[in-house]
Amino acid sequence: MTFTARQLNRATLDRQMLLRREPVDVVTAVDRIVAIQAQEPASPYIALWNRIEGFDPADLDEAFTSGVVRKASLMRLTLHAVTAADREVFHHAMLPALRASRLYDKRFKGMDITVEQADALLEHLLEFARTPRQKAEVEELLHSHVGDVGQPGVWWALRTYAGLVHAPTGGPWSFGLRPAYQSVATEPRERLECLAELLRRYLTGFGPATVLDLNQFTMLPRGAIREALELVDVVQTGEHYDVPNRTIPDEDTPAPPRLMAMWDSTLLAYADRSRIIPEQYRKVVIRNNGDTLPTLLVDGHVAGVWRPAEDGSVEATAFHALGDDDWAGLAQEAAELRKLLGDREPQVYKRYARWWSGLPAYDVRIL
Repeated sequence: MTFTARQLNRATLDRQMLLRREPVDVVTAVDRIVAIQAQEPASPYIALWNRIEGFDPADLDEAFTSGVVRKASLMRLTLHAVTAADREVFHHAMLPALRASRLYDKRFKGMDITVEQADALLEHLLEFARTPRQKAEVEELLHSHVGDVGQPGVWWALRTYAGLVHAPTGGPWSFGLRPAYQSVATEPRERLECLAELLRRYLTGFGPATVLDLNQFTMLPRGAIREALELVDVVQTGEHYDVPNRTIPDEDTPAPPRLMAMWDSTLLAYADRSRIIPEQYRKVVIRNNGDTLPTLLVDGHVAGVWRPAEDGSVEATAFHALGDDDWAGLAQEAAELRKLLGDREPQVYKRYARWWSGLPAYDVRIL
């Protein structure tokens, strides 16, 4: 037995709360989604607006401020918003990869500092960052201990693997362009057990999935993934793993239109991205530098992209012909999105406008 492509698509939409907006609180939603891409400060808010019935962005502000939702460098070495409990487990699971991404990098090896010296700075850094600190403050502290070690500097390495989280710095989306970093208490954990829990959590939010999907989500070695899967209670269907007792929606289940955030996790969590993104659109939506555009989701698949227009409306670019009902549904979504953006950042994602040149624009409409 194998799953059809539409079954896998509907399974993802179901677990990612994209078949219907649900009346849950922010923390419950983040827990169910598992990990929300958060490179752009607005993206977690737009991601939750797509999923929560009656979403109030102030609720996510409060979750970040209180620390029940954390923003940190985790899977794929990128920023994610996760629950506080998941942040601790995911950090330990990812720590070898986070360290290796810096300490084995030629830029680190070109600096006048050893791995041992860098690690010895951790205690000083974590103590100093009990209070939120910005880059200049941290660099001054590190310089006082090791002096000028060259570029890109020891902070470049430590901020990735030290286990720091981003501290809120204010509006419009809790985090500004000048991040602040804070240390949080953590307990020692057994790494393989943490990796097993990370894989289990991934399957709850993104399964069924293959080892290659798990590898893409984490960027961890497939051997380590297979070893950790031995510790997880899973069921296997062909090449796909899943947690037990999870149903797969019928492939004919209706999927409502959505205006997805930049870097929405559903677009990046699989090796086979055709689950959500038709292959002919993958390189259009995910640019060469990794920027992942805000997309139109129609019948559960990427059908185009969107961006705010100068007058506060939403410009929607469809890559292929859409039906009248599809456009009507997207227009209704756009009207609600304008309300969300209007109080915060009507021109969200404006600095990415260069990517709209050369798009396969079958139909462009102002919604």
